[in-house]
This record gives sequence, structure tokens and C-alpha cells, in this order.
Amino acid sequence: MSGCWLYILASKPRGTLYVGVTNNLVRRIYEHQNELVEGFTKQYAVKMLVYYERHDSARTAIQREKNIKHWSRQWKIELIEGMNPVWRDLTNDIVR
Repeated sequence: MSGCWLYILASKPRGTLYVGVTNNLVRRIYEHQNELVEGFTKQYAVKMLVYYERHDSARTAIQREKNIKHWSRQWKIELIEGMNPVWRDLTNDIVR
């Protein structure tokens, strides 16, 4: 899975959200889900991958992350539900 990835994690459907960027989506989600990452996601049990998108460069992924972080919560929910209307954990989709 090359490129750079923007991803959104949730604590539960419509729960606490976290927006991040990584160059290795599988590894990063593993780190979050196994609480290997100190900070916000560990503190609030934000482990469920609910949205992701691939970018060709880190620069575009980081800019997209910055933009989304400034969006309202409702806009983030609408983005997630456009890809994942039932708030399914998408982890198995990326590991295959």
C-alpha cells in the first residue's frame, strides 16, 4: 500500500474522532489498535478505522489532514458516512 494515507479513527459510531496521516496505513492502524501510540487515541480508546484515502504525496495528504481538522464535526461525519454509512471498522479492508 504505497503512497501516503489520510485516515479517520473513531471510538465508536459517531463517537470521538481522530484524523491522522501516515505513509504505512496498516502499521499505523496496528499501533493505534494495540495502544502503542501514547496520546489522544490511547487516552480516548479511538481505535476503529472508519475512513481512509490515499494520496500520491505526503504534502497533499498533510494538506488534506489540515483542511479536515478545521471542518465542523458534522462535515467529518458526512465525509465518513459517504464512504462508510454504517460505521464499520475498515481495518480488514486494508490488511487484505
